[in-house]
Parts: sequence; structure tokens; C-alpha cells
Amino acid sequence: MVQLRKRGLFTIVICSAPFESLATNQARILGVPDLPLVFVDHPFAGIDLPEVRERARQAGDQIMRLLAARKVVS
Repeated sequence: MVQLRKRGLFTIVICSAPFESLATNQARILGVPDLPLVFVDHPFAGIDLPEVRERARQAGDQIMRLLAARKVVS
């Protein structure tokens, strides 16, 4: 994602909340401190369908806000 961002493409990284600090630091270290990061509840694996839907809702809400802020969607 970092390389795509550096090439001018709008990218969003989705990861689980316990990795917020790691994701933020990696983005900064790799030269894209403004990389949009979306955080959802942990874990991703081994969850049932209602939990998958909840993770998707969490990510979707944040993604829509990021896209609206860039005026990609109205």
C-alpha cells in the first residue's frame, strides 16, 4: 500500500485495533505518515458471520468518511 500511495494512488489500509501503533509507526517510517488507516475489532480470523458483518460495518463507516473527506463520494 505504501508503494501505491507513493505513486499517487489513494489507498486505505485496514487492520485490527491492537496493531494501531504498529501500523502508524510503519506508515511514518516508510515515508507516508498520512496513509489512511482504518481500524476494526480484533480478531479477523475464526469469527462467525455476524462478527464478520460487524467488522465490515466498522471498516465501511470509516472508509466512507475518508472518501467523503477527499470528495471521492458524495
